[in-house]
Amino acid sequence: MTRLTVLLIGAFLFGGFIDASEALADSDRQRDAIPAEDYALYDQVVMSKFLTSATQSVVIERMTRLRLSPDQDGATTIGAFHEQEYVGSKLPADLIREFIAVNRHPSRLERQFHFAVGYRFATGGSIEEPEVSLTPYIGGLAPFFFAPVPVRGAAGQAPTQTSEPVPWARARSIQAPSVLNRLAFSRVARSLRNDHALLYVDVLRPDGTGAGFLVWCRRQGRSWALFDTEVAWTILSQVEPEEGPLLAP
Repeated sequence: MTRLTVLLIGAFLFGGFIDASEALADSDRQRDAIPAEDYALYDQVVMSKFLTSATQSVVIERMTRLRLSPDQDGATTIGAFHEQEYVGSKLPADLIREFIAVNRHPSRLERQFHFAVGYRFATGGSIEEPEVSLTPYIGGLAPFFFAPVPVRGAAGQAPTQTSEPVPWARARSIQAPSVLNRLAFSRVARSLRNDHALLYVDVLRPDGTGAGFLVWCRRQGRSWALFDTEVAWTILSQVEPEEGPLLAP
């Protein structure tokens, strides 16, 4: 009888341990889940900065980015923000702290984008199927690559800032591709008052060219405006345009 009682108690405790483990896992998944309002900011950035009338499909990295340059090891630190003086060191301190906090570990992006063209997720060298089909994008937004943004050189370098356009795509001298391959995002950080937001996005093409961008957003009433964009790094094609180098060495 005593042995049976011990077995029953053991089974009860083991079942409780399993339930607690599952509840903890569910809690972790809920904490790591990206909220719908963050996807709305992702959509706004993609539509205003990257899509052109030629874009028919987008490839998105499934897991979020932790670093702000390809040669950076591990997650971004507050020291990196101070060293690089991103956005002229004008970012609110609580916004930087939150960006570091929410980007300590990668999160899984889900099928909640709504930027009006189809998209697929990619993990490493594999592209997932099927494509998420959306209403085709119809022009009206200027291509990002000719938008005035502050220039920042290759990873780890910070040339003199300028407000001139950064037409680095001209170095490639080809027609805009129908597939934007591929975009990667960080988690979105928000200030304590929820009046500022900060995210990182990069585009790294199969040919090795690309760039990374910090996008600073400000709340205007019930909506968000893209307040400032800084180029964190660039990798250009080896072919230079006729007018000479585009960026300072």
